[in-house]
Amino acid sequence: MKGVDLGYPSPAEFDDEVHDLVTARVASRIAAGDATVWGEAAESEAAKRLGWVNLPTTSADLVPRILALREELLAEGVDHVTLAGMGGSSLAPEVICATAGVPIEIVDTTDPAQVAEAIGTDLSRTVLVVASKSGSTVETDSHRRAFAEAFRASGIDPRRRIVVVTDPGSPFQQLAEDEGYRAVFLADPNVGGRFSALSAFGLVPAGLAGADIAGLLRDAAEYAPVLAADDAENPAVRLGALLGVAHARDTEKLVIASTDSPVVGFGAWLEQLLAESTGKDHKGILPVVVEDRNAPGFTDAHADSVLLFIGDAIGDHQPASGYAAAVNLPLGALFQLWEHVTAIVGYSIGVNPFDQPDVESAKVAARALLEAPANGEHTAPAFVDGPVEVHASPEVIGAASTLGEALAALIDAADEYGYLAVQAFLDRNGDAHAAELRPLLARASGIQTTFGFGPRFLHSTGQYHKGGHPNGVFLQITGENRADIVVPERPFTFGRLLAAQAAGDAQVLRDHGRPVLRLHLQDRSAGLAHIRQAVEGLLA
Repeated sequence: MKGVDLGYPSPAEFDDEVHDLVTARVASRIAAGDATVWGEAAESEAAKRLGWVNLPTTSADLVPRILALREELLAEGVDHVTLAGMGGSSLAPEVICATAGVPIEIVDTTDPAQVAEAIGTDLSRTVLVVASKSGSTVETDSHRRAFAEAFRASGIDPRRRIVVVTDPGSPFQQLAEDEGYRAVFLADPNVGGRFSALSAFGLVPAGLAGADIAGLLRDAAEYAPVLAADDAENPAVRLGALLGVAHARDTEKLVIASTDSPVVGFGAWLEQLLAESTGKDHKGILPVVVEDRNAPGFTDAHADSVLLFIGDAIGDHQPASGYAAAVNLPLGALFQLWEHVTAIVGYSIGVNPFDQPDVESAKVAARALLEAPANGEHTAPAFVDGPVEVHASPEVIGAASTLGEALAALIDAADEYGYLAVQAFLDRNGDAHAAELRPLLARASGIQTTFGFGPRFLHSTGQYHKGGHPNGVFLQITGENRADIVVPERPFTFGRLLAAQAAGDAQVLRDHGRPVLRLHLQDRSAGLAHIRQAVEGLLA
């Protein structure tokens, strides 16, 4: 089977699941856009979300226009592409460009330092792509406003430097046309954000940056017939069966490591696709993206974990569960394969893969805090340990009086086969070393540990955190802002928005009965070092 290698402990059980999927013609029905696959309750939503199956061919018409605009911009000396987008609108272009080795600046944050860094780029050479299905996403609307003002302050007409990707008929299309922005690309409205890699949302920013988007579509189109076949050798059917059978055995975590694949950063894209699509009704697959195949959580994976190699074959590297897979394909084929796999997994475990019922709750809570920040954005810490304020209820940290004790208490609150989610509402560039806490905490906790920068993760794993298996504990890290930026024509700054998003997410997690420990860094660098020291103390 081209590009896919599987390992599973019970061939009979696996073969039965494959047989059931083939008999129900799940693969061909998905490829034909059959909205009835996931049952009556999901049908109305699925009917509006299956356009992705045809994107390898329908998106081809976009390519000449994108490349023509790139040539126009280059002729004007504009060769730096900045993308403002969240979730599926930013993750796919990031993987495409990283794999192609072409630069693109991704702004999927409200951290004022990271936003300031992006705006501080040479604006005389910059085009801003703003990607949003409706235009109402608070992060991207704020980015657009801030960049437009910065362009004007630099003597540049923002109308010549802003390119919009949105759905036809959206308020954002109307705004873009009213403002007279340089170009407006309309995406297929029947494609959800996390399935939009091969739509205008993935192709426009990547193509403007110089990636081979025609080749990307060609690779996907060549692989598409394989994925539509009701055949026991269909790789999407086999991977879907693997994850479905594993999930039925409470092996609900997929630990992802890149090996020798030329594809860069694929785990982050796959993380949002699987977590947001399947993490609901107390079910779902939790992706755990690790640093490499030798990272904690991969080499020592428990029976709750399936291993996924992005690259070379499994060989003798089998987890305790026995479930493993290796996938080695070109990026366009990878996108198409995993979208089909995700749709099949939704069918197998009994969830609608196209809705995200718990994502909006964190947005609502954040908006409420922006309007009345005294309701929870600023609270007194339980105690302070060096440069770190410790915020948590006694139910979470008990009588802890040190940072190490609080971390130990949070870990103790997790189930034996639960997970620890580290959520860093920090600067993904300036505070990048925060990600080094993931492997340390994985070793200290002995459970699967994820890491995400906020608010980026709210548009991906945030759905799983509230709607998936209720066995997670949450370490939220926030920090003092070195400076702040006003959002033009809005009654808040980026710093206030970031704080409200963190507080809103924590509030919703607590409302769902999830243990949350928030560590606020009075000094970011010193605070992260202090947390690292405390975690290392747990390992001593």
